[in-house]
Amino acid sequence: MPTAQEVGRAIARGIAPVARSVSPGAAGGALRRVLELAIDGPGRLPGARTVAAKHLQRHGGSVDDAIDSLVAHHVRLASAQGFVTNLGGLAALPVAIPANLTGVAVVQVRMVAAVAHLRGYDVNDLRVRTALVMCLLGGDEVAKRIGDGSLPTSPMAVATAPVFDAALDRQVAEAVLADLMSRIGGKNLALVVTRRVPLLGGGVGAVVDGMATHQIGAYAKAELLRRRALSH
Repeated sequence: MPTAQEVGRAIARGIAPVARSVSPGAAGGALRRVLELAIDGPGRLPGARTVAAKHLQRHGGSVDDAIDSLVAHHVRLASAQGFVTNLGGLAALPVAIPANLTGVAVVQVRMVAAVAHLRGYDVNDLRVRTALVMCLLGGDEVAKRIGDGSLPTSPMAVATAPVFDAALDRQVAEAVLADLMSRIGGKNLALVVTRRVPLLGGGVGAVVDGMATHQIGAYAKAELLRRRALSH
């Protein structure tokens, strides 16, 4: 079985074409490609349904234990790719920022999609895919945006809505990409400083990406209730 560091390197290599396309104007297309990579699996990396099935089997069919296990696994992966893509110091900065942005998005979306799959959602449903991307904002940011009216409702409500809302999908994609760029692209003072120092930047990148992934995993677990439970 490959180590987290090896998987991190594979993600960093595999996402380069996607990373080059990441810009506010291309938010929808870039995040759709991230969804495809996360759900279907980039290259030899397994997709969300495969990962979910492995964790479910490992935990004897317990959905809750499988979710806890896969969230912990993806936190390790996010930390690994955060370290790998932030390791090069100042010379690698123009490449590392878009690669890290896309890499952590692939890891986080795959985690959320695996949680959704275990909870009975169809991850090929466009409504569910909008909700998966929305979860990347995290609970606090989603609540804030619902409060100020910039988002209409929660990820679970979006996933179970009567129809797919293309305008909302674009709005969510733009919001998530802006959040990722703000969080990873240098506005955090610690990252601005430490990314200019090899090794130190890698350590900070690992911690930041790992913590963010843990928070998103916890939010997805709490937000995406079991579909069977919703029908009762």
